[in-house]
Amino acid sequence: MGQGVKRTQRDYSLTFKLALVEQIEKGELTYKQAQVRYGIQ
Repeated sequence: MGQGVKRTQRDYSLTFKLALVEQIEKGELTYKQAQVRYGIQ
């Protein structure tokens, strides 16, 4: 199950997503930095 699949869909918690959006809106983090830091595609 799920073998050979390079790209995975990750389920982030809503709390995580909201916190991330808040950081980006405050200018603490750019979207690019968020991608690198959390491995977001």
